[in-house]
Amino acid sequence: MSRPNDRLNNEMRQLKMQAGFVKNPEGSVLVQTGNTIVLCSAMVEEKVPPFLKGTGSGWVTAEYSMLPAATEARTPREASRGKITGRTSEIQRLIGRSLRAVVDLTSLGERTIWLDCDVLQADGGTRTASISGSFVALYLALYRIKEKGILAEIPLIDYVAATSVGIVNNVPLLDLEYTEDSQAEVDMNVVMTGRGDFVEIQGTAEGKPFSRQEMDNLLGLAEKGISEIIALQAQTIAKEVGYVPQFTYSHEE
Repeated sequence: MSRPNDRLNNEMRQLKMQAGFVKNPEGSVLVQTGNTIVLCSAMVEEKVPPFLKGTGSGWVTAEYSMLPAATEARTPREASRGKITGRTSEIQRLIGRSLRAVVDLTSLGERTIWLDCDVLQADGGTRTASISGSFVALYLALYRIKEKGILAEIPLIDYVAATSVGIVNNVPLLDLEYTEDSQAEVDMNVVMTGRGDFVEIQGTAEGKPFSRQEMDNLLGLAEKGISEIIALQAQTIAKEVGYVPQFTYSHEE
């Protein structure tokens, strides 16, 4: 099967991350995977939602938005409709869950980290790019408030990143772009930690059901892609802070 840009079936699109893309947030990164471009920002708020007041625990949450010109046909701003769509709500929750999986919320203290993911250009994989970019923005935000003496340590226990996989014309593929995603028989988004644990697997058969063997093949592709993303996350952070983050796992059984 021939893929766009002659990519191999197990090959990621070209991936780039540019940290510090905007100046106001404590952490920001512009992430580009192929023609998909997302700006991820992390801002710190010195309060928590009502259900966490007095618990000593912090919170990490996300907002996601697609700019009108992100797609070929203009996408109206959701603010003009008066409410967000179900898709947007689902993606926001996914980003928040993915990042909270690697944050020690008690060590964060009673403060909230807001992750804002704005899609500048969409060509498949916007939610997975948002997760991968948000981790870098989050780390940089935590690093900066630690440097100010607000935190004793950076309350992260691992990397987290995400990618898409799928089956198109009976062929398992890594990192689907829109032309592939739109005709996929199986579409799957996978979120994993640096340790190799799964945070979330969203898999759907659009035609016939898929087998356990096909699922295992797709997860193997996702693991390969995510390991490459995490390597780039580490390089991007190291350019900003001067070292490659290493983590001590605290979610041991």
